[in-house]
Amino acid sequence: MNQTQKNCLVVHGCPGDEESLMDLSERTYTKHWIPWIRRELNARGIHTQVPLLPEPWAPDYNKFKAEFEKYPVNESTILIGHSCGGAFLVRWLGDTKQKIDTLILVAPWKISDEGDEARDRYYTYPIDESIKDRIGRIVMFTSDDEEEDGKKSVQIFHKALGGKLIELKGKGHFTSESMGGEAFPELLREIV
Repeated sequence: MNQTQKNCLVVHGCPGDEESLMDLSERTYTKHWIPWIRRELNARGIHTQVPLLPEPWAPDYNKFKAEFEKYPVNESTILIGHSCGGAFLVRWLGDTKQKIDTLILVAPWKISDEGDEARDRYYTYPIDESIKDRIGRIVMFTSDDEEEDGKKSVQIFHKALGGKLIELKGKGHFTSESMGGEAFPELLREIV
């Protein structure tokens, strides 16, 4: 791929259990806005892929990293992460020092449930604040009716990285159920 041609990678969140949200026939997360944004961006000439991270119901940074790094990332890349996918991207950008065009975090998550050691290992890492020096734009989406830990999480990321913080009304945790459908025009507007 041309280093100046924009591309986009969307990193899905982590469902609570193995069967949740998974549609193996499409090999992606279908109960979200992710397939919709992929179609919209591809139609506009922004090559968009959605890596299917291994066993996302039991998030493991190193396993996620091994799969994610099979996809091209360069200074023209847009990275979008939903929920725990946002936490992955922030950690990966801190570890790799990769420069990118845009980072968009949708309902990013950074707080594990009490007693969940696997997710505690996944979410517990220092945010490398120098990330903001290697990214052209940072945008974060949250909702007025997001869970408390979600609201706290977006504030943790925003305090460390800055960027544009957009709070929408009535979008919950940005699943199709809480959004009332798959379309996410506010996200599309921030990209194009």
